[in-house]
Amino acid sequence: MNDVRFNKILISLNALIPLGFLAFDGWRGQLGANPIEFFLRTTGVMTLVFLLITLSVTPLRKIFGWNGLVKFRRMLGLYAFFYGCLHLVTYSVFDKSFSIPDIAADIIQRPFIAIGMAAFFFMIPLAVTSTTGWIKRLGGKNWSRLHKLIYPIAILGVIHFWMIVKSDIFYPLLFGLVLALLLIYRLIPKMKPSLQPHKN
Repeated sequence: MNDVRFNKILISLNALIPLGFLAFDGWRGQLGANPIEFFLRTTGVMTLVFLLITLSVTPLRKIFGWNGLVKFRRMLGLYAFFYGCLHLVTYSVFDKSFSIPDIAADIIQRPFIAIGMAAFFFMIPLAVTSTTGWIKRLGGKNWSRLHKLIYPIAILGVIHFWMIVKSDIFYPLLFGLVLALLLIYRLIPKMKPSLQPHKN
């Protein structure tokens, strides 16, 4: 077994551990007074965690020279989509009984639902085009442009989380700070030419 395959298995095992704990606690009836809300909150947080880990690959690769991390970036992004799907299914099926009118009314009346939905639907084309075949079909530049959607997705995700918690903003603030650092890191190289003094 080569190192890449082993590391992918290791990443998958670690990525599924939170879901395993959720299933075990659910089986024992230990998800609190509102199990659906607890499951919603946990899957939402895991979606954000994997989005931020995916965005961390480039800085870690460039700062520490860990070029091998790029082999796992798409996989990490797909786990963000996986937890996003669980989050949406929990909301639409278990919370709203898949009632389209109720879901539509929620989107209209509760802005954080609309923001969360927008973030999820932006994730769909990224998940669909995550294969090597799609990179060839779209071309490297077009594929790269499309996958820059991860930036607004992450921003919308943090805003969605912030609006849900209302008063206890510590964790949304923490996610927002990490995201801000990751975005600033990407902006610095683009700002450098404009910051340099012009020669006469």
